[in-house]
Amino acid sequence: MGEVTQILKSMERGEGSAAGELLPLVYDELRRLAAFKLSQEKPGQTLQATALVHEAWLRLASPALEGRSFKGRRHFFSAAAEAMRRILIDRARHKGNQRRGGSLERVELDALEVAAPLPDEQLLALNDALDELVRLDPEAAELVKLRFFVGLSHGDAAEMLGLSRSTADRTWVFARAWLFKRIRMQ
Repeated sequence: MGEVTQILKSMERGEGSAAGELLPLVYDELRRLAAFKLSQEKPGQTLQATALVHEAWLRLASPALEGRSFKGRRHFFSAAAEAMRRILIDRARHKGNQRRGGSLERVELDALEVAAPLPDEQLLALNDALDELVRLDPEAAELVKLRFFVGLSHGDAAEMLGLSRSTADRTWVFARAWLFKRIRMQ
């Protein structure tokens, strides 16, 4: 059992110092992932990688989530990816509400690149479609989150999810096609 997993189990048992031990172990990796994602954003982005990691950490380690358990390293990083995604979506919604009355535009999924910068309206449309995909195929949605919002390579995302390369390839093709169809229907 890895050190991160051991600390996560300590946190689950309610050991108060465990969270303080976990952050130094995962901080560099979380910051690297956040920096990669933010480097792909449009120029003028005001959110820094450090701030994104800190905000995600606050959401993960919130007292409101006490008793929440992570099944291991994979589960923890999936939760971190989800927290980062929600932070970016919240910021995009806030900007959209301020500038354009919050109206959404259609986005063509075939024009999307993995970890490519997206206008806020397209990011919101993708997020809405991704929320629906979670209900249909949680594993496919998780693969999209790890690749698009965290910026993991296809191989790294497959490894994080415990998928073979061929299964990850099929899942990725399905997820892209499903999201494309769903976004076109909006």
